[in-house]
Amino acid sequence: AGHARMSLRTFARRFGEEVGVSPGRWLIQQRVARARHLLEATDSPVDDIAAQVGFGTGTSLRQHLHTAIGVTPLAYRRTFRGVPADIH
Repeated sequence: AGHARMSLRTFARRFGEEVGVSPGRWLIQQRVARARHLLEATDSPVDDIAAQVGFGTGTSLRQHLHTAIGVTPLAYRRTFRGVPADIH
């Protein structure tokens, strides 16, 4: 808000009008999206991923991921580490 030279209230209102969600909700969505990528692409522990994406703890990441897509980080990771189906 300060960078845009707006009050917090004006910034939040205009951000919501442009993006469709509040700045806080948008930030959580970005963090969850990055966490999902890291869960798919790395073997990093959940707590490390949580720290990398800006969630304070693994517990916070677990709660936000469950709210967003309904699964735990480990269950999400397992969907990308399954045995590939045979191709005939």
